[in-house]
Amino acid sequence: MLAATGPSLADDAADIRARLEQWTEDFNAKRVEGVCDLFSKELLSTVRGQGDTDYATRCDILTRSLGDPARQYHYELDIHEIIVEGDLAVVRLTWTLFITPLNVTSVEPGIDVLRKEADGKWRIIRYLSYEEEQ
Repeated sequence: MLAATGPSLADDAADIRARLEQWTEDFNAKRVEGVCDLFSKELLSTVRGQGDTDYATRCDILTRSLGDPARQYHYELDIHEIIVEGDLAVVRLTWTLFITPLNVTSVEPGIDVLRKEADGKWRIIRYLSYEEEQ
């Protein structure tokens, strides 16, 4: 579902979708710079079981995960809704994470709040994520 009206909002929603899809590609290819670039330096993320983390902590967690030689991580993205209002947007989505060789699948619904920053890029400033009970 896309909740953006008019050409500008539709373009912004398309930009946000492209940023999230690029993040997925970067993560799966272990391109850390691209992974961290999706997040604003003002990030506050809340992941069930991990508490609140800032940009530096979240980027460090992702960097360590991608550098772990014992595990392979692969994300799939499912965007349910993008709502754009000015320089802020809300995305309702589900990430599915596959971890090998542990054969673990984690389904993680969440909400991302993005802001269009001074360089024109949409970045996540807040997100909430939780793993579904299996």
